[in-house]
Amino acid sequence: MKTNTPSSDELITFAINGIEDVKGQNITILDLRDIENTVCDYFIICDGTSNTQVNAIVSSIQKKVSKNIKDKPWHIEGSDNAEWVLMDYVHVVVHVFQKNIREYYDIETLWGDAKITEIETSY
Repeated sequence: MKTNTPSSDELITFAINGIEDVKGQNITILDLRDIENTVCDYFIICDGTSNTQVNAIVSSIQKKVSKNIKDKPWHIEGSDNAEWVLMDYVHVVVHVFQKNIREYYDIETLWGDAKITEIETSY
């Protein structure tokens, strides 16, 4: 039985639109589908310049995804200090970092076997 859930591609598209709306930086998609025992299919990673911008990015993603595909995160973690906010949409997990925290944890290297796509922004 086919459920009426949005596709990962749609979710990725609208999450990226939400990031771009508030000028999130260094947007990267990690495709984890060919890696065994992963928690999801995709990571979207981006960074902001302050906790205020990180929270604005998270809010923008939520609004864009909710408005366009009527989906909401299963869980959000890290909004209190807004250094690293994780938005879990089950098949797609969005990581919104402050730049120095992103560099410290270096998720892209940890998941080095993933197919990495960097999104060009025009700002």
